[in-house]
Amino acid sequence: MMKTTASLKPADVEKKWIVIDAENAVVGRLASFIAMRLRGKHRPDYTPHVDCGDFVVVINADKVKFTGKKLTDKVYYWHTGHPGGIKERTADKILGGKYPERILEKAVERMLPKESPLARKQMTHLRIYNVGEHPHQAQNPEVIAFADLNSKNVRSK
Repeated sequence: MMKTTASLKPADVEKKWIVIDAENAVVGRLASFIAMRLRGKHRPDYTPHVDCGDFVVVINADKVKFTGKKLTDKVYYWHTGHPGGIKERTADKILGGKYPERILEKAVERMLPKESPLARKQMTHLRIYNVGEHPHQAQNPEVIAFADLNSKNVRSK
């Protein structure tokens, strides 16, 4: 008797909408949870080459936390493309700046497969908001209670 593995077809995928409240959540733990939901690895019929993940809506993204001294010591680097154009900014400055949701967005993006069209498509299914409301009520999103797995050395913004 021959055993085969059933592969999920793109037409067979049923995507759900989920809402996650990021208030007092640790950035790395929350980002890994979101990346798993975006990829679809929580499903029993997960197929690596098919976009079978859910749509994820994150609210209160500016109220995330870091453990230890990462809030002041973690440095994000980028390069402008010009000679000597390396720039840096701490996590504290980004969370206090104009776009604090980029902390969570970049953390999730860096947990997805690199340089892949599938990962770029999966990132479009992520919506991040700094307020406690979102405009996706028409999709009837399911609220996921993300367990507050903070340790005793968590620092807030």
